[in-house]
Amino acid sequence: MVIEVTTDPARAAALRHSLVDELVTAGSIVSGEIEAAFRTVPRHLFAPEVPLDEAYANDVVRTKRDEHGMTISSVSAPWLQAAMLEQAGLRPGLRCLEIGSGGYNAALMAELVGPAGAVTTVDIDPDVADRARRCLADAGYDQVHVVLADAEGGVAEFAPYDRIIAAVGVADVPPAWVDQLAEGGRLVVPLRMRGLRRSVAFVREGAHLVSLGHEMAGFVDIQGAGAQRERLVTLHGDDVGLRIDDSEPVDADGLRGALLQPRVQAWSGVRFGGMEPFDGLFLWLATGLSDFCLVTRARTDVARTLVDPCSPIGTPTLLGGRSFAYLAFREIDTDARIYEFGVYAHGPDAETLAQAMNDQVRTWNREHRDGPAAVISLHRSDTPVDQLPRGRVIERRHTKIVLFWP
Repeated sequence: MVIEVTTDPARAAALRHSLVDELVTAGSIVSGEIEAAFRTVPRHLFAPEVPLDEAYANDVVRTKRDEHGMTISSVSAPWLQAAMLEQAGLRPGLRCLEIGSGGYNAALMAELVGPAGAVTTVDIDPDVADRARRCLADAGYDQVHVVLADAEGGVAEFAPYDRIIAAVGVADVPPAWVDQLAEGGRLVVPLRMRGLRRSVAFVREGAHLVSLGHEMAGFVDIQGAGAQRERLVTLHGDDVGLRIDDSEPVDADGLRGALLQPRVQAWSGVRFGGMEPFDGLFLWLATGLSDFCLVTRARTDVARTLVDPCSPIGTPTLLGGRSFAYLAFREIDTDARIYEFGVYAHGPDAETLAQAMNDQVRTWNREHRDGPAAVISLHRSDTPVDQLPRGRVIERRHTKIVLFWP
C-alpha cells in the first residue's frame, strides 16, 4: 500500500537534510562523498509505503513480511547503510554488486561510483526485485542492473567486482562471492559468528579474505541456498531460550531443570561506565569459550524473574552438560553510573562455569579491552587446519572462519 502518492519536494528535501545532519553528528557518516550521496538520493521514493516522516527517520522501513509476520525485506536503517558504505570505501569508476535489493542502497552506491562505475543488485524474491526496479526508475537510477536470482551464485555476468556489499545476514560466504571479487577488492557482509552478528569489511588476498574492521549490525537473513538458521532451544516456553549456532548436542531437559534451581552469582571485579559499549567483550567470549551460545529472554515479568542477562536479545552463555552460565552486570555507583561484569549460573556445575566465564572477562579486560579488535579471516572449507592462522575456528559448509585477537 502506498501512503503518499504525491509529496512536497521542499518538505522531503528538508527532512532528508535533517536526517543527514543527524548521521554526520552521530559519526555514522564520515566522508564527504557519502554525505553528498545521502543528501542527493530521495529516500522517500524507495519507501512509498510510509509517510514522509517515517521515510526519513533513522530507522528500518519494513517492506515485506512472511506468513508469520516476520520481516523478510526492508529498507535498512540509514545509520547502518552509512556505516557499511564507509566500510566499503566506494569511489568513482568501481564495479559493485549488492546482495539483497531494496533499491535505496543501490542508488547510494550508484551516486558514489558515478557514471564511470557500475552497480548490480540481486534478489531471490520476484516481488522485491520488481519493487527495487520500479523505485530505482522512479528516482532516476535505472542504470542499476536489477537481477532476479539466488545470490548464492553471485552474478557472473557483470563480474569481476571491486566491491560486494551484502544487505542480508549470512552465516557463510559462498565461493562465487570470493571468485567474483577482484584481487584486493572488498566484501562487506553482515556475518553471523557463533550467534553474534557483525558487519565485516573483508579484503581479498588470493583465495581467502581478511578483515579490515567490523561493526555491530543486524539484517534480515538471506534466503535460498545460503540460508542457515540458528537453533533455538526453549528453556521455559517463550520466556527463555538458547540461540545455538552449531550442531553440538545439548541436554535441553537438563538445562530446563537447571533454570528452575537457585542461581549462583559471581562477580569479576571488571567495571565499566554506563555508555561504554561491550560488543568487543561479547566477541572475545565467543572466541575464548568452547561450548558457547546466547541466552535470550522475552520482555516479560516471568522471564525477568528467571534470567537477567546483559542483553535480552542474546547474551554470551557457557554450556556444560546440565549447567549453564551467562554474562550479567550489576550497578556499583548510581551517581557515576558505574557497573560491574559478573556471571549468573544454574545447575550442578554452576560455580565452575561461573569461574571459567569470569576468568575470560578478566583476560579480556587485561589484554584486549583497550587493544586492537579481533581479526577475522575466511578460508575455503577444505583448507587444512595447519594452514590456518591461529584462533577460534568456526566451520561452515563453504568456509572456515577464524577469529584471532592480536
